[in-house]
Amino acid sequence: MQLTAAASFLTILQEETMSVHTYAHSFLQVILLHLEHRDTGVSNAWLETLLSAIELLPKETLRHEILNPLVSKAQLSQTVQSRLVSCKILGILTNKFDAHSIKREILPLVKSLCQDVEYEVRSCMCRQLENIAQGIGTELTKSVVLPELIELSRDESGSVRLAAFETLVNMLDMFDTDDRSQTILPLVKSFCEKSFKADESILISLSFHLGKLCHGLYGIFTPDQHLRFLEFYKKLCTLGLQQENGHNENQIPSQIIEQEKKYTSVRKNCAYNFPAMIVFVDPKNFHMELYSTFFCLCHDPEVPVRYTIAICFYEVSKLLDSGVYLIHKELITLLQDESLEVLDALINHLPEILELMSIGGDSSAQENKLSSLPDLIPALTAAEQRAAASLKWRTHEKLLQKYACLPHIISSDQIYYRFLQRMFTIMMTNNVLPVQRAAARTLCIFLRYNRKQEQRHEVIQKLIEQLGQGKSYWNRLRFLDTCEFIIEIFSKSFFCKYFFLPVIELTHDPVANVRMKLCCLLPKVKSALKIPADMHLLQQLEMCVRKLLCQEKDKDVLAIVKKTVLELDRMEMSMDVFQKKNYEKDLLDQEKEREELLFLEMEQLDKEKHQNEGRSSNEKNFEKKRRESKTPTQSLPKNIPISVPGPSSSTPSTSKEIKKSKLIRSQSFNNQAFHTKYGNLDKCASKSSTLAHTPSVSGLGRTAMISLTDDSFRTRNASSVPASFSPNPVLPSTSRGTGSTADPKSSGSKDAQPRKATLKSRKSNP
Repeated sequence: MQLTAAASFLTILQEETMSVHTYAHSFLQVILLHLEHRDTGVSNAWLETLLSAIELLPKETLRHEILNPLVSKAQLSQTVQSRLVSCKILGILTNKFDAHSIKREILPLVKSLCQDVEYEVRSCMCRQLENIAQGIGTELTKSVVLPELIELSRDESGSVRLAAFETLVNMLDMFDTDDRSQTILPLVKSFCEKSFKADESILISLSFHLGKLCHGLYGIFTPDQHLRFLEFYKKLCTLGLQQENGHNENQIPSQIIEQEKKYTSVRKNCAYNFPAMIVFVDPKNFHMELYSTFFCLCHDPEVPVRYTIAICFYEVSKLLDSGVYLIHKELITLLQDESLEVLDALINHLPEILELMSIGGDSSAQENKLSSLPDLIPALTAAEQRAAASLKWRTHEKLLQKYACLPHIISSDQIYYRFLQRMFTIMMTNNVLPVQRAAARTLCIFLRYNRKQEQRHEVIQKLIEQLGQGKSYWNRLRFLDTCEFIIEIFSKSFFCKYFFLPVIELTHDPVANVRMKLCCLLPKVKSALKIPADMHLLQQLEMCVRKLLCQEKDKDVLAIVKKTVLELDRMEMSMDVFQKKNYEKDLLDQEKEREELLFLEMEQLDKEKHQNEGRSSNEKNFEKKRRESKTPTQSLPKNIPISVPGPSSSTPSTSKEIKKSKLIRSQSFNNQAFHTKYGNLDKCASKSSTLAHTPSVSGLGRTAMISLTDDSFRTRNASSVPASFSPNPVLPSTSRGTGSTADPKSSGSKDAQPRKATLKSRKSNP
């Protein structure tokens, strides 16, 4: 009842349900009366209410109702509890009065309580000196507060000395260089030297504040003092590990366990302060000064220590910058840690860490990626499998979400063979819905940045056949989730081309839950259509909705259908041209579509690059054979025809320059990790349109009609024309005004026929 009343009194003041004057008259005296309640919990609850109320009450009310009675409450004749309460109230009151009032009315009480006969009171008042110093300013702090702190730091009680040390560390910024070098540094040095002989609790506090201490005193250390503090930190990092069995033989088991817990807390605090110590020694000296310590912390036998260093791993990576490659092995170690708590802490910033690993180091970014792959990919896959085998599904979900960064780190083929298939397995077999959804979204991102058309078609086909047309209704529900992510991640044309029809077909699903979920998705499906290009798709959508309205028998589904119909009627259709209302959305969709077209063009450029490499090797072999057979050079033409699509011999220099510029653009796009800006995309598009007017091998000319199937990449001319996505023959296609005409039997060798056609065209058009 008392605890509830204390909370209620504070709520009344915070919500301003009455005037401050009325509140002070009606409630403040009740609060003050219960501050000395015999139950400590009740007393602390009322004290918290009073301290919060002080921030809201006017100055005059505080002076008359709280400060004036406090003079008598702080006397030695009062109880220890009363004097402890007075200390905490004085620390808050200093923020409400000016420096003159504090010096005249509050500082005498502060000095008296700092000299109290009870060590609990001295310790409590010492911890309030920081708040008092902020209220009185630098000059009074130096003349009044600092002498008190120095005296308290030499107190006979260990808890008082510890409170003085922590207060000094927190107030370092308020002292000038002379005070820090002449007064504070000797005190800190003496405290550190005596800490190993004192209780372990002092070591715990010292290890926690050591980073802030070294940062605050940085610049005033002599080289010898700098080295001594660094060695002191290293010693704390291995405290309890270097002793034989970690304890003395005379200790009983309970004491041993308690001591080991304290040692673990010290090492945990050292791990917490590790980034500050890197700054202390300078990141350039990390390998020489701190790497061995970092190695010990990452391999510490206690989970809390490894957990803390895993949290700090991202900060350490940022500080090391170009030297981040030094801690690559420790990243692998933490990824393979047997504790999922450590893994959970590490993956919070896993994308940022992997990005730093991929671009940092002395070598170039591409070389760095390749050097880190042999052990990074197995560590990532093993981490996911451990998370999947545990009951901690939230860690598994988070890890799958973070895997979405992998297209910016490793190659498309490595993702396809090592991660993408695993996402399918999770979607099909895992029993936790958030995990399945996380896997579905990550799979969509993998598909978004996949560089090979054949692999993309295989993934799309699997999604449609195994999920959208799966026997389990649960799989069909996950297919709808995946389609929702596809609408979000891909362009509108991509969704309409591959997934519109499979989604609409689920209106006839025998399970009501599937139809219900489909109805909720229909507004997003409609938003992916553009008028007038997709008018035939819009008609199919409207026809399916009418059938649901007329034929649906499940009352729950019918209710959602009616609600969805109203929402669909209120929606405004997107147009092929930009509209002012949806300008940003249309621009974003155009960016997505251009990126998708660039991926297709880059794939074709890679093929041409390999073909050119093969042609150059063939030329070298031919030249070698010619020399061996001593064939006269006059009988051979300068340009040997090769039976692969390429530039015509009439314009070799121009075609080579065009191809070189395209390859350079392809490589630069890879190095940017797919984060292209609007300007870059426009530049790429303009280059593509320029290349589209170069003469092709097949002689189709500038006005050639480009097919929207795989044949769009048959010639060099078609490779640079913005075309729609090339569908796999077995996939349902709903592209705008086009259809797939390829023979399903030839899907396994889709490049063979275009090459033959090119050769035939070359022969017919010499």
